Amino acid sequence: MILVGGEGTRLRPLTLGTPRPMVPLFDIPFLERTLGRLHAAGVREAILAAGYLPAAIENHFGDGSRIGMKIVYVVEDQPLGTAGALKNLEDRITGTFFVLNGDVLTSLDLAAMIGYHNERGGVGVLHAIKVDDPSAFGCIVRDDADRIERFVEKPPREDAPTDEINAGTYLLERSVLDAIPAGRNVSIERETFPTLLASGERLYSYVTEDYWLDVGRPHQYLQAHVDVLDRKLDLADSDATETGAFYFAPGADVPTNVTTPAYVGKNATIDPSATVGPYAVIGTGSTIGKGANVRDSVLWDGVVVGAGAQISDSILASNVHVGEGARVTLGAVIGHDASIAAHAVLEPDARVAKT
Repeated sequence: MILVGGEGTRLRPLTLGTPRPMVPLFDIPFLERTLGRLHAAGVREAILAAGYLPAAIENHFGDGSRIGMKIVYVVEDQPLGTAGALKNLEDRITGTFFVLNGDVLTSLDLAAMIGYHNERGGVGVLHAIKVDDPSAFGCIVRDDADRIERFVEKPPREDAPTDEINAGTYLLERSVLDAIPAGRNVSIERETFPTLLASGERLYSYVTEDYWLDVGRPHQYLQAHVDVLDRKLDLADSDATETGAFYFAPGADVPTNVTTPAYVGKNATIDPSATVGPYAVIGTGSTIGKGANVRDSVLWDGVVVGAGAQISDSILASNVHVGEGARVTLGAVIGHDASIAAHAVLEPDARVAKT
């Protein structure tokens, strides 16, 4: 089961017209990359617990046959929490199952996690990673045999009992559902897992050194693209072609005026006098005009950047139009179909939605 019901408020205005799981990562929806990882691990059926703009997700994936999976959609009338969403799907779950957080980008080997669970037994295994500062996360405290002893939610950094945090991927036995009350919002982290431990059930922590990033905020979303371009994460399901540190989609032209690392999508047009990169991601069908400069930014599909415009450290959603000579810099996030006037200079961290 993949949790895809959130409204993605931290990513607004990008998510005003696009559900959070459909936000692209190099021209491919984030959710499609997650499903690709599951498929690679031998998983052939996914339940999507949706709530916000579910039609956009279903219209893209359909029944899942295009990607070799069966996809079932369950739309929540009201938020039920992680465990509540699981309980709501109880009649659809027949065996051991994954639960994935839709915001997490990771290189975790899901097949290896299955092997670990089969070896250890118990009612479930939780993926954990080490971080420098665990204060923004839930810590997992384990014994020498990796059996989880307790959870500590968002401790002050100086009081954290461990640097190992809950990384948001679980592999659980169906019996876990029996510990979840029906008909209300239930947090699996704050209620269900502690209840299982208190009753003597065995939960294990699977600690890895994999790449891991919560991409729920604009700066994290930008960082994800930087990390892929820097080869800190391999998007194995991507069909992009690589030349040195320059990535381009099949059918994309390979311009000579791009500073690597960078990515150019299919049917994108870059004027010979423009400067693009480093760390520029140019989406499908986008146009970069004469003398424009784009760097350290992610442009979705159909973006038009006018002559002499400057784009840096920013995110532009689909079909944004930036007028000539405009400056979109310093953390700007521009929503779908918005227009930036010619010669406009946006304030730092500007948020612009179509009016």
